[in-house]
Amino acid sequence: MAVPAVELSSYRDQHFKGSRGEQERLLKFTTTLYIGNLSFFTTEEQIHELFSRCGDIRRIVMGLDKFKKTPCGFCFVEYYVRADAENSMRYVNGTRLDDRLIRVDWDAGFIEGRQYGRGKSGGQVRDEYRTDFDSGRGGYGKILQQKAVPNTDNL
Repeated sequence: MAVPAVELSSYRDQHFKGSRGEQERLLKFTTTLYIGNLSFFTTEEQIHELFSRCGDIRRIVMGLDKFKKTPCGFCFVEYYVRADAENSMRYVNGTRLDDRLIRVDWDAGFIEGRQYGRGKSGGQVRDEYRTDFDSGRGGYGKILQQKAVPNTDNL
């Protein structure tokens, strides 16, 4: 009995360079996955260990803070074949890694430069506005951290 294909979620990369139709077409055939909600301390080796259980990985691209070049909670996993990526969507999405529930979603394909966070402070946008304390993602959000540290530039 054939396993049904994994459906596309409603998530779309808002910075995709192309039409919505082109993005939809690429998502239906891609072998690239976006992995979100990672701890800043999760290593590429841990990602490989977990995701290689579903198939042969072509490459892993860790998401980095665009200023500090340190991990910032996401990565891309690219498989050689679509069926292996579908297995990751089925079996890895929502599992726990480094005590965090990770999110696995289809990606239209990695393009150089997308490994860097898009937030003003260099990391992910959502980490700028977070008001809760999250030790796996650097404590409080960047805006709260900046308010807590007095500005000493004018002293």
